[in-house]
Amino acid sequence: MDLNFTQSSSIFMMIILILLLIFKGTSGATFTLINKCGHTVWPGILSNAGSNKLDSTGFELPSGGSRTFQAPPNWSGRFWGRTGCTFDPTTGQGSCATGDCGSNQVECNGAGASPPATLAEFTVASGNQDFYDVSLVDGYNLPMVVDASGGSGACLSTGCVADLNQQCPSELRVGNGQACKSACEAFAKPEYCCSGAYASPAACKPTVYSEIFKSACPRSYSYAYDDPTSTFTCAGAEYTITFCPSSTSQKSARDTTPISSTSTTTSTTNGSAADGSAGSTTGTGEFPFVDNSSWLPNFVTGDSSNTIFSSAFHATLTISTTLFLSLSLIYS
Repeated sequence: MDLNFTQSSSIFMMIILILLLIFKGTSGATFTLINKCGHTVWPGILSNAGSNKLDSTGFELPSGGSRTFQAPPNWSGRFWGRTGCTFDPTTGQGSCATGDCGSNQVECNGAGASPPATLAEFTVASGNQDFYDVSLVDGYNLPMVVDASGGSGACLSTGCVADLNQQCPSELRVGNGQACKSACEAFAKPEYCCSGAYASPAACKPTVYSEIFKSACPRSYSYAYDDPTSTFTCAGAEYTITFCPSSTSQKSARDTTPISSTSTTTSTTNGSAADGSAGSTTGTGEFPFVDNSSWLPNFVTGDSSNTIFSSAFHATLTISTTLFLSLSLIYS
């Protein structure tokens, strides 16, 4: 084998490495929404400011149905479920009893959920850790669990399995129990909204109402600065968002809650002032960098099964093999 071939082989290996890094960084994330409720749910999707819209901003999901979306790298946004919706089959116009986005259509068209609504929030990284949480800061309307699979890191399940509509205090209850308001929405006081003199983690503390939410759903945000036990991270995962989850997801979502050992935070947009959307006004505010070293994942970690990355890898492998064979013929 001559020197030219050796040099070409080194270049060839560098090309493979660069292509793999590029494709890894552009894999984004796959989201699958599943409805295990005994009734139809109309999911809403809001992309934060600066993030591209997904294939839909709102749709009908019958009981037992599912739908998958691909998000690009650096995407951030939220998912929620609307209930009790009625849309005119002729005009397509209508509204929902809970989680309505005010668009008067099945598609939310850039509008957020009207509280109270259970929210699943995501920030998709570019080749690094994703951040995700389930928030009850804007109240609750449906049980919801987020499962991460095929990723690396802790990748724990999170969400709210309990039916808070049945446990909701009368002063927070909506109608006949269709949803449960947050104390902020119900009373509009700074101590409940973490606003004014209470607009900091040191000043804004849990209340008797947020503790009700936290006790029932220990891994979900119960108030705006409930970061240490409510934000989760995973890299290269596929995410499943289940409405009215099964007993398997219920068990994983009740596993030991992680504890953060750092207060370093990364800002994220939560769908109101920053993106101009209607609805959510109390968002969770910040994503901390969670120290995952003190607890173990409840999923087997390994190579990501992300659809785009898998396809890109195969394409890269094919291109690389072709290049190698071509070099071999040239220098043989």
